[in-house]
Amino acid sequence: MAFEDLLEDPVIQKYLHELVGPKGMPVAAAPPDGEVTDEELAEELDLELNDVRRALFILYENDLASYRRLRDEDSGWLTYLWTFEYDNIPENLESEMHRLHDALEDRREYERNHEFYLCEICSIRFEFGEAMDFGFECPECGSPLDSMDNDRLVNAMDDRLDALEDELNIDAGA
Repeated sequence: MAFEDLLEDPVIQKYLHELVGPKGMPVAAAPPDGEVTDEELAEELDLELNDVRRALFILYENDLASYRRLRDEDSGWLTYLWTFEYDNIPENLESEMHRLHDALEDRREYERNHEFYLCEICSIRFEFGEAMDFGFECPECGSPLDSMDNDRLVNAMDDRLDALEDELNIDAGA
């Protein structure tokens, strides 16, 4: 898939934005053909060099950019030539979805296996042990803590997990 096609996808735009942030997004959204230096990118995009470098290194850490170093024979200075590797984006997104799935499964089990109490005034939630330590009174306002039914939350997690499993072709029974 070409850079242009990838960058038109709102999911991929959001993914890149989450990685590099608003200051790095111009770097991520304008991948040049071939190699480019960080200085060239900063000048072309009218950005601070540190912001460009930060975005490039984040992309590098996520296998979305690579570089090669050249040493100037006279000065000894190193020049980094960057190449964007956006072909890895679909694989990265799938890995992110698997991590989300695993984290959501862990959280669902935590919610299922613990009893919670809520201060209706402060909207602070406590586990049973914490609530008991506070004598079932909110430490902030002194109101009584009420037993909290988290079935809606667990059901929402179940629905989200089902959708992720469909998307990732995961057998729920496995």
